Amino acid sequence: MNLVGEKKGGCCINLELKNAITVSDKDAQYDEKAKRLLGHKFVLAYILINTVEEFRGMRPKDVADLIEGEPMIGTVPIEPGMTNKVREEHGKRVVGFNSESEEIAEGIVRFDIVFYVRMKDGLSQIIINVEAQKDEPSGYAILNRAVFYVCRLVSSQKERDFVNSNYNDIKPVFSIWICMNMSENTLDHVHLTEERLLGGGGKNPAGSSWKGRLDLLNIIFIGLSNELSSDREGHELHRLLGTLLSKELSAKEKLDIMEREYEIPLEEQVRKDVNVMCNLSQGIRESGREEGRTEGEANIIGRLYRKGLTMGQIAEMTDKSLEEIRELIGKIVEEA
Repeated sequence: MNLVGEKKGGCCINLELKNAITVSDKDAQYDEKAKRLLGHKFVLAYILINTVEEFRGMRPKDVADLIEGEPMIGTVPIEPGMTNKVREEHGKRVVGFNSESEEIAEGIVRFDIVFYVRMKDGLSQIIINVEAQKDEPSGYAILNRAVFYVCRLVSSQKERDFVNSNYNDIKPVFSIWICMNMSENTLDHVHLTEERLLGGGGKNPAGSSWKGRLDLLNIIFIGLSNELSSDREGHELHRLLGTLLSKELSAKEKLDIMEREYEIPLEEQVRKDVNVMCNLSQGIRESGREEGRTEGEANIIGRLYRKGLTMGQIAEMTDKSLEEIRELIGKIVEEA
């Protein structure tokens, strides 16, 4: 019976570390598939309809048609100087988003999803960024990070969407953050506002006493509770996102809600991604249970040692090598 470690290539592999790596790898794969699903144009359309006033009340298909090209998923770097890429088209210098392969410059932080969407007039554009978070980070204030992201989306437009000092050509940007495992479903809009402290003066159509636009910077926080909303009334967006990101619903349940309630076209890739996500969820749960069993077994070995049994006796009882028992107990003593 192998309780804590296993022999492989003459080396003892700590199962706790192995399980942690397995869970981490599956988490990463799950996150990648989740981004792919969130990047589906019909899903993005539902997000826009519920968060951007311009699209409120529109049909998802009509909004999806306004999304330009294919959303860039996990490929655009956030770092200053790396967000844009210069290339030549028909002999002309063109600056666009840098959407290099994920394998290039590994470790670089990237936007989860970035895309342009046209407004109802068919001409003007806004830039949308969607970020998915398992929960609200504890190491930093999420609003601070969101402010940095939205500022990068504006500053990166220079030489791409406007040149020299043509600041009137800046496009409005929205950074939309989907935060899971929250205590309740929430929706918040953080944006610029103006407070006149002295003097009068009328406001221009954009809402400011000064020439310019207050609608350039927008941060949206979508808080998702662990409990899936039972109906769509008032919770349309939260029910859809909760369905897509749930680790409890089966693939069939997810696909049924997407098709029946939201009329999302279930292309072959969408079905495949949903099935893979559900399989990964099951693997994550199983790896977590195995990690828990490993921790429990280590506690038992520690109690046997504290009761006076020698390392040799414990090794014989657990069918482990003396070296493994010595290493494990040394760790237990250090942590005591």
